[in-house]
Amino acid sequence: MALTLQEMSDRFEIQDLIVDYCYAVDNRAFDALDAIFTPDAVIDYSEMVGVKGGLPEIKAFLTESLGAVRAFQHAVSTTQYRIDGDTATTRTAVYNPMVLDEDGTERVMVFGLWYHHDYVRTAQGWRISRLYEQPCYSENVPDWVKDLTR
Repeated sequence: MALTLQEMSDRFEIQDLIVDYCYAVDNRAFDALDAIFTPDAVIDYSEMVGVKGGLPEIKAFLTESLGAVRAFQHAVSTTQYRIDGDTATTRTAVYNPMVLDEDGTERVMVFGLWYHHDYVRTAQGWRISRLYEQPCYSENVPDWVKDLTR
């Protein structure tokens, strides 16, 4: 199947949004999310950490909840694209190790998950209108973190 120039451009722009989201979170640059999501976006972390909301609520949640995490590194791959005119959806595999400081001892926990995104083309380009995180697996997660995510 040959892609048109527009289809290739759409895929690259959407991939950039996924990557920009990961870097914004990894760098704790939560205000950068304003240029990635639509103003009315719904961000659904309910299965991962029990939180779902709009961008202002999610930015506050990320700022508050990630204090115990010293470092994280989202790695994304194998994105499936479904583009239909000015709307699109993707499903992306995510590998997310996170470094915790537990009383001076470093602990790395790992989450494997799927990002499900909905997009809309706006006057400013593609934007994410919905993000849903679907858990797949986890490793080395301390009980106190498990308690927060139930």
